[in-house]
Amino acid sequence: MRMVNNLQATPAKVITDLRHLVKSGAEVFGDKPLYYYIENRETKMCTHAQIWEDMNRLGQALDKLGLLGRHVAVMGEVHPAYTTTYLTVVNGNGVIIPLDKDIAPEELNGFFEFTDAEALFYTAGMNKHIKRIAELAPSIRYFVAIQPDGEPFPDDRFLTYADLLAMGDAELAAGNDSYQHITLDMEKMCAIICTSGTTGTSKGVMLSQHNLTAAVNSSAQSMSYDTKNTFVSVLPAHHTYEMTCGNLALMNVGASVLVNDSLKHVLKNISEFKPNALMMVPLFLETMHKKIWAEIRKQGMEKKVRAAMKVNAGLLDVGIDVREKLFGKITAAFGGNLRSIVCGGAPISPEIIKDFYHFGITVLEGYGITECAPLVAVNRPGKVRFHSVGTPVLGCEVKIDYDPGLETGEILVKGENVMLGYYKNPEATEAVFTEDGWFRTGDIGYMDKKGYIYITGRKKNVIILSNGKNVFPEELEEYLGRNPEILESVVLGRKKEYSDEIVITAIVVPNRECEELRGKSDEEVEEILRDIVTAVNKKLPSFKHMTETEVRFEEFEKTSSRKIKRFKVK
Repeated sequence: MRMVNNLQATPAKVITDLRHLVKSGAEVFGDKPLYYYIENRETKMCTHAQIWEDMNRLGQALDKLGLLGRHVAVMGEVHPAYTTTYLTVVNGNGVIIPLDKDIAPEELNGFFEFTDAEALFYTAGMNKHIKRIAELAPSIRYFVAIQPDGEPFPDDRFLTYADLLAMGDAELAAGNDSYQHITLDMEKMCAIICTSGTTGTSKGVMLSQHNLTAAVNSSAQSMSYDTKNTFVSVLPAHHTYEMTCGNLALMNVGASVLVNDSLKHVLKNISEFKPNALMMVPLFLETMHKKIWAEIRKQGMEKKVRAAMKVNAGLLDVGIDVREKLFGKITAAFGGNLRSIVCGGAPISPEIIKDFYHFGITVLEGYGITECAPLVAVNRPGKVRFHSVGTPVLGCEVKIDYDPGLETGEILVKGENVMLGYYKNPEATEAVFTEDGWFRTGDIGYMDKKGYIYITGRKKNVIILSNGKNVFPEELEEYLGRNPEILESVVLGRKKEYSDEIVITAIVVPNRECEELRGKSDEEVEEILRDIVTAVNKKLPSFKHMTETEVRFEEFEKTSSRKIKRFKVK
């Protein structure tokens, strides 16, 4: 089946830094909507010009509060003020720390202390937890409510986002516009992106203005998007993929984004907003695919659709594209305008990509990693290769460290997008770079003669769920290890039988010396350990739940240094 490129766009402008990104956006796109968002059941709008204006107002306020150039955390959902906070901090030579909103309040202060955060900006989703967070975080000087709920603040450390904008207005009115004249240090750390885990297992990826600028440019220039494109934002705000590719790069090309207000409303919002492009992880794509075929079967049309797909493949091979006529009723479920989806974060079935292509929707599978800010490679419009994650993006080199005698090896990356290192962890930093400066991704794959990258496996222990979320087993093992009844454990992802769904499985060994287990039968021990895993799950976000528990009564095989040989645990 011939790949037809029906995605055309004006070439993206090249930015010199993230201040230039915002300023040029205001100059070129002005009052064009950047964001549509739903607040108090009302759809609101934020323009490119407003982001520039609010960034400068907020920057002066941070200067007034003594936070300019400092470490500032931000948590919550995608929101124009979230993006503005991110940009304000980094364009003031400060350090932004986007944190996962699902981190338990009891764990948060560890992240604040680890990253040296002095302030926290938070959106509406955090309002219900903020009192508890404040009680446990004495090191935070200011809490800034982006969307206050009207409840009394617990102490005088609290301000609203509106308070800060008013403070910035007062400074600007007094003639103080110093924020706009700061000389940016492009090589200095400007962001700490925490990998999943508690502070004991999490690593802080250090990114610079140079890294992020390179990533925005490569993202914008790799995909054919411009002012004609409309998106629905469905990914978490703290994800580097969402911020770099789904916010900053789209700001650069002048696209418009509807912020999805709930995971329950994703398909509804896509249908009503009628976007012509999306960025998502495989779980959403799989859901859409299942919805399409469920509706086709419900109408008794499967044989006819399959036949039409065969005809379509033949027509495309001779350069005739009638997909809209053949399958327009199918794509109408997603608003009728959808033409492309950029997808990454986990493997995607080539059959799903092929089906969408038949229906007139080009799926551009890509590959990224937080340490690379994050985009490394992506398939280009008209040049899609099934099974591949595409070719390296602009300014990024990729090579394979082939294992002797094998056709695969570790994927290595070098380029302007590659991180500075891990915060406060020189040993971990040294371990992931080769002597000649290549970053070791930990992923296994190969490249073909045309430079297309194929990922065949994961070298790292990380469990990648079908929704693109990463679960680090060390974190879950850390929680389990806090219980004296458990001697040791290994957490891994297993595929369900007859399904590609990954099930997080805890394999635990009982500590027979523990008083709680003495004299107990094997059956009683198993019940106690299963109850412990259930109790641990209650402290974790739902996507990290260990849904299967296996109890074994012999210790895991270990190395001479007493490390478990994880690769032998299946």
